[in-house]
Amino acid sequence: MAQLSLFELTRALVDIESISGNELRVGEYLSEYLSELVQRHDGRLERMEVEPNRFNVLVHWGNPAVTLSTHIDTVPPFFESREDEEHIWGRGACDTKGIIAAMIEACRGLLADGVRNFGMLFVVGEERNSTGAYHASRQNRGSKFLINGEPTENKLALASKGVLRVELVASGRMAHSAYPELGESAIEKLLDAVARVRAILLPSDGILGPSTLNIGVISGGRAPNVIPDHAKAEIMIRLVDDGTSTRAALRQAAGTQAELKEVLAIPALHLGSLPGLETTVVAFTTDIPALGPAWGKPYLLGPGTIHVAHTAEERVPKKQLLEAVQIYKNMVRQLLQ
Repeated sequence: MAQLSLFELTRALVDIESISGNELRVGEYLSEYLSELVQRHDGRLERMEVEPNRFNVLVHWGNPAVTLSTHIDTVPPFFESREDEEHIWGRGACDTKGIIAAMIEACRGLLADGVRNFGMLFVVGEERNSTGAYHASRQNRGSKFLINGEPTENKLALASKGVLRVELVASGRMAHSAYPELGESAIEKLLDAVARVRAILLPSDGILGPSTLNIGVISGGRAPNVIPDHAKAEIMIRLVDDGTSTRAALRQAAGTQAELKEVLAIPALHLGSLPGLETTVVAFTTDIPALGPAWGKPYLLGPGTIHVAHTAEERVPKKQLLEAVQIYKNMVRQLLQ
């Protein structure tokens, strides 16, 4: 496969739809695109199968003491790339197809300079449940440092919030809506429980600030003239700690009217710093906790801003893509020393 420029590679990756669960084509593309670089510099490429038609892509040269990593899946909906003088637009442009391209270009430059003992790990499923990262955590290759890529405007993140994703599920009894006394409304139970959840006093942290709560999805019922026998709310909380006190508060809020089901829990993180880099703190969650200590001490940095990720305005500044290539190269050199 022909080598592409940084901007061409970013657009080529964006134009491959890879919404979580459908990462096969982009994984195959990366495997083919990286094979020439692996062969030329005596490296190794591994497809780490997570489940049928879903695999992580690992490439490394020598013993990978430093690993550049990010995810290859995106949120819906998919839309193709376009570009203007300043930005590349499209689903995944900053989260994280542009980051993948910048990491590849950084590795190409390092290899041309004779640098070895580093690698790249691209994983599936970050936008849903970090399944690729959890799989990789059991498949480590001795890496001592992890450079994780997420949009931080090329600032080194000193801390990131965690996440607690739960479901509140209420059950009732169906009846004709003209005779509500014969039924039991699951929706009314759920609304009562959700109201108590909204009143919870969430923890705050001196660096990360306050925890935040989003009631993202509410579903239930069968028809306007039927007393509903089922209702569910899907809730996402951005943690500033390990979530212990928040879990207890959620259980109390659910009470006897709803069942609390934990879907995903990732604690907040305080991360490594390096001299010479501007720093920041981020409210989003990454694959770093799922990867665990197996891939080394974590650092978090990438081009683009999280404020346009997951939106119809997703884009990445071309200037930041170019800067990221040099930053990643410098970070790998520094950590290898």
